Amino acid sequence: MDQSITFQDIKKNNYSSIYHLIYQQGKLSKQEIASQLRLSLPTVSQNLVRLEEEQLIAKSGQFESSVGRRATAYAICPQARVAIGVEIQKETVRMLAVDLLGTVIQKTDVPLPYVNADSYYQALSRIVQDFIASLAVTDEQVLGIGLAVQALTSVDGRKITYGKILNFTGLEITAFSQYLKYPCRFVHDAKCAATTELWVRNDIGDAVYLSIGRHLGGAIIINNQIEMGKEGHSGTVEHMTIDRNGPSCYCGKNGCMETYCSVSALLEEGETLDHFFAQLRSGAAPFMARWDRFLDMLALSINNIHLVINREFIIGGHISPYLEEQDLHILHEKVHEKTAFPSHEPFIHLSRSPENGVPVGAAIPFIQSFLDRI
Repeated sequence: MDQSITFQDIKKNNYSSIYHLIYQQGKLSKQEIASQLRLSLPTVSQNLVRLEEEQLIAKSGQFESSVGRRATAYAICPQARVAIGVEIQKETVRMLAVDLLGTVIQKTDVPLPYVNADSYYQALSRIVQDFIASLAVTDEQVLGIGLAVQALTSVDGRKITYGKILNFTGLEITAFSQYLKYPCRFVHDAKCAATTELWVRNDIGDAVYLSIGRHLGGAIIINNQIEMGKEGHSGTVEHMTIDRNGPSCYCGKNGCMETYCSVSALLEEGETLDHFFAQLRSGAAPFMARWDRFLDMLALSINNIHLVINREFIIGGHISPYLEEQDLHILHEKVHEKTAFPSHEPFIHLSRSPENGVPVGAAIPFIQSFLDRI
């Protein structure tokens, strides 16, 4: 036996293994836990008592039995801990709370125009605090607050390193955390969406995630992890130059992928996605022409990225609910026409993330860290 493994290590491992087994399988009896983990019933009983005392699990009915006593079922308490996700946009703030299963238990949208001023940070912090109070949880149950931003952040989430959309480059997390008593961190909104995708799927491995919303965002997924890169800007394909003589981008350059492949690039002023796709699906020629141009530029961009990163692509963001299989088929055909390495295997897929993928993804890392610590 490895002398470096102590009795305390074994006890902690048993405690962790039992909790995670119940977490993964939903409901289990004491006997099933002992059998699957090859632990003695007294060891299982001792840990179940401890987990119950810490309110991490609870008895949840009984299993059916054709003979003898019915076994007690144990399940986790999903709301034993919660995390808060806050999506900061130009005119509004969306916030929600997720439980240990990543389920949204409450959400709200608040009109709050962004201004780079302490009055805004105080106001938003007060709104977040009131939202947490409405959840009827203790301070100990709140794992942290993730602030999803349309900006690049430092790897530790403590600073906005590039925030031209809202003009808040250099903003420190202390602007909010000084008013809140919970851990806080900034997270790039596209990486939040990719995090949610990873949470709801276990089959991604490596992929490129494209979040096509009002603005475009990207994330690189390697070994089921978001690859941040040395300075935190891995995956920012939105600023890849497609045509240096193209439209001006908010970054100050011209012809970025953002200026061709975002919702802002697709829609005309005052137009909505609902209106655009209603016209497109009805066969309106001008909308079909605009959509064809959009898919053409998206295919050009995807091919460029795919030549560098030969992996699956996932399309998410505000546009994804409007997309149909035929759109993906056309996109694949357009990539096929442009690439030096044609493949007949489809590699572009639609996101499976639920609605609110961005604020959910801002909260999920706190949930994941807690589960990793148990």
